[in-house]
Amino acid sequence: MSWLVKAIWVDYSLAVALTVLLPLALLIWAFAVGLRPLIQLLIVYWRVSSLLAVTVYLMIGGLPISFLSGAMARLLIPVCLWFWQDWSTALRQSRSWAARAFLLWRWAVTGYMGAGILFSGAFVPCAFRASLSAECRAWLEPPLGFREIFHPNVPPELLGSVGAWGLVAYLLYSVYFVWRLRPGADKGELA
Repeated sequence: MSWLVKAIWVDYSLAVALTVLLPLALLIWAFAVGLRPLIQLLIVYWRVSSLLAVTVYLMIGGLPISFLSGAMARLLIPVCLWFWQDWSTALRQSRSWAARAFLLWRWAVTGYMGAGILFSGAFVPCAFRASLSAECRAWLEPPLGFREIFHPNVPPELLGSVGAWGLVAYLLYSVYFVWRLRPGADKGELA
């Protein structure tokens, strides 16, 4: 079990580096150089990856659905990074170092998310259990550590409720976004 706890902490550490810090740096860089396709793609990325933040709050509250939302985030992030062909083509044609850094980061995140699905996918059944096993509860430790740093005086149940409302808002926005992507719809500015 100790190997699992260590692996989960490594996974969370990689998640912070690859899904928060690096894309934030890329977004700042994209604004600094005025690279519009990269800005658009990263805004879509942040919207999709916000499901990871929702998952952290659901896990703080000990809500089993967090295992399902975490798996969905790992599936949706690579999809959003590779779906927009016009922006991807513009970035591949760009001579900007920011675009090159993004393309490299996109491959790294795709690989990380793929490995993450294989690793955490075995724990998706935790979402459907009435009581969490020790292995399932091990996934809650890093979010509880996050709570101790950023929300030490807030009850976990309240933060879990914030996560649940965040999930509702995420799902409603996702339905709206997919509605806007339907054939014949006015796409306008999606990002």
